[in-house]
Amino acid sequence: MNKLDNLTANSQEIVTIEELNSIIDKDKPKAYIGFEPSGTVHLGWKICSNKIKDFLECGFDFIILLADWHAYINDKLGGDIDKIKLCGKYMEDCFAAMGIEKEKVKFVYASDYVGDPKYWELVLRTSKATSIARVKRAMDIMGRDEKEADKDLSKLFYPAMQVSDIFYLNIDVAYGGMDQRHAHMLARDVSKKIGRKPPVAIHTPLLTGLQAGGRMNPLEVKMSKSKPDSMISIHDEPDTVKRKISKAFCPEKQVEDNPILEICKFVIFPELKGEKFLINRPEKFGGNLEFDTYFELEKAYSFDLHPLDLKNAASNYINKILEPVHKYFEKHSDNLQNMKKLGILTS
Repeated sequence: MNKLDNLTANSQEIVTIEELNSIIDKDKPKAYIGFEPSGTVHLGWKICSNKIKDFLECGFDFIILLADWHAYINDKLGGDIDKIKLCGKYMEDCFAAMGIEKEKVKFVYASDYVGDPKYWELVLRTSKATSIARVKRAMDIMGRDEKEADKDLSKLFYPAMQVSDIFYLNIDVAYGGMDQRHAHMLARDVSKKIGRKPPVAIHTPLLTGLQAGGRMNPLEVKMSKSKPDSMISIHDEPDTVKRKISKAFCPEKQVEDNPILEICKFVIFPELKGEKFLINRPEKFGGNLEFDTYFELEKAYSFDLHPLDLKNAASNYINKILEPVHKYFEKHSDNLQNMKKLGILTS
């Protein structure tokens, strides 16, 4: 697989392919993703960790921004900056547990540079180059709607800060889930007005919550730690995973907006590395099934594959994927235990 194919795999949107192709052969191009340290890490982060691995394989310098001051603005963890920073350390462990070698990425905290006047100059220049209405439209990056901009003035700072993070860190490619699209598009727009490098934007899908169904706004039904029974925590034990999957929305023959099929497509199949996807069934129900590609599985499900058989297989694969995560935390438990003591983790 060439570099472009590697970076576009499992991506939902790239702005633009031509720009990405022009920088992938540079010496150490720079990419980043930003996260608010705000609580339990869930299965959807496997999509991000796998894509980070793709960037590393393609020779990128990769920054994981743990946006502690952004989380403070967004009232995460009660606005307690010490808890937020502790959660950042826990998240570093989570990435390591999901196979990101710490020495190959750079973890940066917003608190590392908020004392730099050059950063705040960028925030002001960004703010001058956009409107309040545009900033409000970008507030879905915070998981909030425009009305909440009136809650306190800092909420309006957030999009300008996220755009300025990209410029301050001198990023070539801004990566994130589809929920980060408005911020990345704002950065591209502002860059032209203030003479900064426009970032290429790569967006991967957001996993739908297990109990969400129907054609709804994906930003409203994404897998989230705020709905513990509708998400798979990376710390969930095998029985918990099976229980949650067994209750998941998974209508017979329905392919669209099916959270179990989404997990298969975006989490399980990328982990198979060419191995077949196996569904174990008794002979009286047709015997075992094997699939080389996700699209073969999807076709079978739209025809006659029973939801229970799909759920059982998905549970087994999820538990295999989480097994090395659990083993990592058995050996590196300090930050996890501190999170539990403070009551920050949900499951």
